Amino acid sequence: MQSYIIHFIRHGMTQGNVNGQYVGVLDIPVCEEGIKKLNDLKSSFKYPNVQEIYSSPLIRCIKTAEIIYPNQKCNIIDDLRECDFGDWEGKTPSELNDNPLYHQWIKRSGEIAPPNGESWADFYKRICKAFELVVESMMRRKVTETAIFAHGGVIMTLLSNYGLPKAKIFEWAVDNGCGYSVRITPGLWMRDKVFEVYEKVPAGSNNEIEGNFKELIKNFEK
Repeated sequence: MQSYIIHFIRHGMTQGNVNGQYVGVLDIPVCEEGIKKLNDLKSSFKYPNVQEIYSSPLIRCIKTAEIIYPNQKCNIIDDLRECDFGDWEGKTPSELNDNPLYHQWIKRSGEIAPPNGESWADFYKRICKAFELVVESMMRRKVTETAIFAHGGVIMTLLSNYGLPKAKIFEWAVDNGCGYSVRITPGLWMRDKVFEVYEKVPAGSNNEIEGNFKELIKNFEK
């Protein structure tokens, strides 16, 4: 039976990543250092050949797709954007540490949302629906290999929900410009809505978690 391959790739590094800020729907670009790192990854390691590419609508993902796959059209999926952090956009954990609502939110209580932002439950529903529509489209059109350019939170959430082997959400964290390859078997997908995570992207890279992103993760794990 035909299987379907999707490569999840996190966008290139932004100044928000360098600063350890919460950057969700703020449309900030890949920084100069991030562009250099993407080009270094591309020259040192191999990204897979794909038939189609999909991206979050935010410029940091679109630019990353353009660098890695310069000759391919980028299909924009609006609902693959990062979580909306509302009034906390651009803030660091230390700036929010005295806010009781922030501490409720980082425990991932489903209905808690940042002021004027998005709850984890709404974020989860949105991105899962968008991803399942991508899979449905691939199967219907017999497109067997694609790449999805998205955000750290989007990739971690989708892999923790659908991925085998099962792992906690932050165990799926990856560096900018890196990600995971997954294999979707139609029968297993239709029955259990799961896929196999089988390789890191790009092939041969260490795929380490970027330092300040790791600090944000520690904050959630407290």
